Amino acid sequence: MNVLLDAHALLWYLAGSSHLSTAALAAIQDPANTLFVSPATLWEIGIKDSLGKLTLPEPFEKLFPARLDADGIMLLPILMPHLQRHRHLPLHHHDPFDRLIIAQALVEELTLISRDTEFPAYGVKLLW
Repeated sequence: MNVLLDAHALLWYLAGSSHLSTAALAAIQDPANTLFVSPATLWEIGIKDSLGKLTLPEPFEKLFPARLDADGIMLLPILMPHLQRHRHLPLHHHDPFDRLIIAQALVEELTLISRDTEFPAYGVKLLW
């Protein structure tokens, strides 16, 4: 399975948090799965970190890309088809970072690991 990690799923995994669901943790740890994260997610994390709205387990520059590489999490580039799909998504969700990863998941047919309750309205494959 090819999966895309939402910000909270990525951060909880990297921190070893018990907030991550059993199913999400199993999917992330399954070596048969290919893991992706969007630059939009890292951008969102960087913004929230610089504003003091979250606490990272290590400094941003140490976490990324080192932990992604160590955990086999690949960066999914933001491509024109993702931006085109994003433009036409209904406004069920008003967070631009989340809407972009929804568009990426839809275009690339990825399973999105997230507990966000607004994501199912987009018909995206969701795991939590």
